[in-house]
Amino acid sequence: MLPGAFVVTTASFYAAAVLGGYRLNLTPSEPLGLWRIERLHRSVALGDLVFICPPATATFEAARERGYLRRGLCAGGYAPLIKTVAALPGQHVEIGNQVAVDGRVLAASTVRKTDGEGRAITTYPGGVVPPESLFLHSSFASSYDSRYFGPVPDSGLLGLARPVITFDP
Repeated sequence: MLPGAFVVTTASFYAAAVLGGYRLNLTPSEPLGLWRIERLHRSVALGDLVFICPPATATFEAARERGYLRRGLCAGGYAPLIKTVAALPGQHVEIGNQVAVDGRVLAASTVRKTDGEGRAITTYPGGVVPPESLFLHSSFASSYDSRYFGPVPDSGLLGLARPVITFDP
């Protein structure tokens, strides 16, 4: 195959995959591999594993500069996150050594003071999840999730995250 034809074929495949709701996960927050975004035909619920676009804010720009986020097609040029919905609007989140929602400690929610490179990492101070927002969590110990950035607008919700071909390294 000619180099130009390879580029066109690859770009066409990528465009079809993105438009078809498929995403490649290359971060360890969830298993690596091919995932599909499934449109949500109901209200989001606790425990849902979702794809969500982070808002284009200074917090997320700083996170991208530190290497916590990848580039992608969401506003601000971020890739969608795959996270579990851990708290809904009106629920109270406490951040200490672990995360508690309405007084119940989340499993695998240890809060780190530094990132993988030893740099100090700011934590969310806790509080009530505001209307039209979601508090997100990953059981991966080094995940960048709402423990650090707080609740995010539910307007960025793309849908449920469904594994297609994945593996845990």
